[in-house]
Amino acid sequence: MPDSVSTTHPREPHTEGIATRLNWLRAGVLGANDGIVSTAGLVVGVAATTGEVRTILVAGVAALVAGAASMAVGEYVSVSTQRDSEKALLAEERRELAEEPDTELAELAGIYERKGLSPATARTVAAELTAHDAFTAHAEAELGIDPRALTNPWAAALSSAIAFTCGALLPLLAIVLPPTSWRVPVTFIAVLVALAVTGSVSARLGGSRRGRAVLRVVIGGALAMAITYGIGALVNGVSG
Repeated sequence: MPDSVSTTHPREPHTEGIATRLNWLRAGVLGANDGIVSTAGLVVGVAATTGEVRTILVAGVAALVAGAASMAVGEYVSVSTQRDSEKALLAEERRELAEEPDTELAELAGIYERKGLSPATARTVAAELTAHDAFTAHAEAELGIDPRALTNPWAAALSSAIAFTCGALLPLLAIVLPPTSWRVPVTFIAVLVALAVTGSVSARLGGSRRGRAVLRVVIGGALAMAITYGIGALVNGVSG
């Protein structure tokens, strides 16, 4: 939602589209990061107990499928809940516009007045926006919701599952393709490089400091793999 509206600087709908795409991209990067870390931790832990590539592969594929399904279901439920709430708010706003148009016009003018416009200009802007598309104008200004761009929970679930799967494939391939003695080292290196890339991308998208973001995600991934490998080796030693 824009900070101000004027006749010389009209609202630009494409800016909201750009923000939405950036949010989706950031969510995709984070989903891939989850796939990398969780799958890497599991396959490295299993590799500490056995050298059989079939066992490691089965465990890795199971982790990939379970993780992707969990991410998809979680995203679907979350977005569906948000969408239901937004629809309820929009329905209430539509009712208020139908029953109390003058009150709603005054409320919209008050919003723009609080943003810094003079009372006369705020009233003019509110009236013109209401005449053009009252429902969208009030929904965006009062609720911060664009009624034309509600998130699709199915799309969110699918994109989340795909992002997780893409991330999970890297440690899965890294652990099963090299010779036995190289599996864990290659997986560690591949995962840390991938995490450095995802950390850098997410920092760039979020406008935060790249070095700190990369360091945080790399250390977290390294700890996850080290811990699971250690636990796997410990369990293998106890059971053996």
